[in-house]
Amino acid sequence: MSIHGLILEVRVTGCRKLRDTEFFTRQDPYVVLEYATTKHRTRTCTDGGRNPTFDEKFHIPLIEGLRELNVVVWNSNTLTHDDFIGSGRVYLHKVLANGYDDSSWPLETRHRRSAGEVKLIMHVDVSAMRNKMGKSMAAPCTHSVHPPSMPAPAPAPAPTPALASAVPYTGVPPSYPPVSAYPAASAYPAYPTPSQPPYTTTEYPPPPQQTYPPPLAGYPPPSYPPQPYGEPYPPQPYGQPYPPQPYGQPYPPPTAAQSPYPPAPYPGTYPPRPY
Repeated sequence: MSIHGLILEVRVTGCRKLRDTEFFTRQDPYVVLEYATTKHRTRTCTDGGRNPTFDEKFHIPLIEGLRELNVVVWNSNTLTHDDFIGSGRVYLHKVLANGYDDSSWPLETRHRRSAGEVKLIMHVDVSAMRNKMGKSMAAPCTHSVHPPSMPAPAPAPAPTPALASAVPYTGVPPSYPPVSAYPAASAYPAYPTPSQPPYTTTEYPPPPQQTYPPPLAGYPPPSYPPQPYGEPYPPQPYGQPYPPQPYGQPYPPPTAAQSPYPPAPYPGTYPPRPY
């Protein structure tokens, strides 16, 4: 249901329990109605205090898609800016459905605290809205509807012309040369078969046979089979017998020429003599 062009009648009767912005005197409130880009202001209720009375009527043309208006209440000051008391939203669903609404709407501060309430009586002509909707539905259709056009039939395909190079049928099958069981000789000459390989290999003498690892020079060759037990192998230095002497029999001491230590400058005594 379209509401565009309808006139909404709003009557501001007064406010109750407004937030008081004055400390020593009574406040002077007034109400502002905002709808789209239009604003309607009531007169200032001098010394209205917290319960002012206005009883003013306004006519607002409605716009399709906008079904709410804002209400703002101010306190009028002479020397300074006006004080903000509170604001609220007024929804138009009830008045558009029933044609009449006399509800009270709450007001809030900028901090979402209660600032009182405002009393509005709204009225709209629902019969005019219904008549407008009925006329729009009963209006005849002026545009003409063209019948659907049938698609044009496709042209018949042109006959295929006879090939100029076609051979007429004579009833006698054409003669072809007989197929040989062996492949035909190639037109290119074959490569000659080489009488000897293209690459020649050189005979190298075999490497000399040698044992690995070679024996050490100056080392006496081992004697095989091994020596019987009790005979020295290999020969011991300094003429020492092998195996070693039994326990308790000392080896012959080496001579002074064979000793690895240098000779002492004088014979010493042990332990030393006391002073």
